Amino acid sequence: MIVHKTSVFPAKREVVFKKLQHLETLQAVASPYASFTPLSEDKDPVWRVGDLSFYRFKLFGFIPFGTHTIRIERFDIDIIQSREHNEHVRVWDHKITLRERGEETEYTDEVEIRAGWKTIFIWLWAKAFYAHRQRKWIRLLPRDSGTLMTT
Repeated sequence: MIVHKTSVFPAKREVVFKKLQHLETLQAVASPYASFTPLSEDKDPVWRVGDLSFYRFKLFGFIPFGTHTIRIERFDIDIIQSREHNEHVRVWDHKITLRERGEETEYTDEVEIRAGWKTIFIWLWAKAFYAHRQRKWIRLLPRDSGTLMTT
């Protein structure tokens, strides 16, 4: 099953892309739906193509949901593509697309989820999670980028 969510962010694409490079941004926009704690010593990695990283993943910040693995396949200003999985979800393939719209950015999350009989439940949670993430992005960006929210 696929989750697809698009929003317009009140910041230039370069600002959004720069923030996407840091784990602390993921942690900020995921909370309180999920928490990602790195299992390596690098507590705020800058993601690059080929990177493989492991995180203690918790639903709602307190329900253990295994070790989440992220492999970066593409990381440029147009598309960020990762192959992800954990003990409960065998496929969590995530693509982020950034399209410039003047002073704003059209941001799309597209996630393919395969988790056997749990797929429908994970998909429902993921739909809510990505809507939440994008709302948090919109609140985060005006403060950080110096641009005004227009939508």
